[in-house]
Amino acid sequence: MNIYVGNLNYKVRENDLQEKFGAYGEVSSVKVIKDRETRRSKGFGFVEMADDSAAAKAIEELNGTDYEGRAMVVNEAKEREDHR
Repeated sequence: MNIYVGNLNYKVRENDLQEKFGAYGEVSSVKVIKDRETRRSKGFGFVEMADDSAAAKAIEELNGTDYEGRAMVVNEAKEREDHR
């Protein structure tokens, strides 16, 4: 399952999310989205977990919780529509 993680503190790095979500199960990949020009975090990212039930538990328990001073928004990522 691909999980959207938003409202992140700009200091949060991919290894931080790997550790946070790894407590719930195997993490396949983590990507913090960065601005192309400044390379600074945009405050959101994606975590992919192989086990859907572990991902659902992570979403349920982490959504709205405080992480580095901000309430995380955690939910299942929606498929992106291509608007080209």
